[in-house]
Amino acid sequence: MPPETPSPTSDRFDDDDFPAYTMGRAAEMIGATPGFLRAIGEARLITPLRSDGGHRRYSRYQLRIAARARELVDAGTPIDAACRIVILEDQLEEALRLNEELRKSTADAGRAAES
Repeated sequence: MPPETPSPTSDRFDDDDFPAYTMGRAAEMIGATPGFLRAIGEARLITPLRSDGGHRRYSRYQLRIAARARELVDAGTPIDAACRIVILEDQLEEALRLNEELRKSTADAGRAAES
């Protein structure tokens, strides 16, 4: 019996970047209001995709970013500053990931040259 292949639908829902959540559901999931999601969109922290009908749709990745911004705002940080902090945190995380990849590839190249 051949192995089951995942359906295209399940692949999309496993994708962190797939815009699966409506504004109302997204706001509910992070404990915020739709107005908060609009505000962080205006601050360019996240840019939701739009459905064919023009409705905002959010991915899981965007919801993690929005939830972090909400934590900062709840702690008293102005929304523009919170958005900038989250952007910088995301950039730092990516830079650290790239540095680790570079270290590994350099170490692998060094070991290969010794062989």
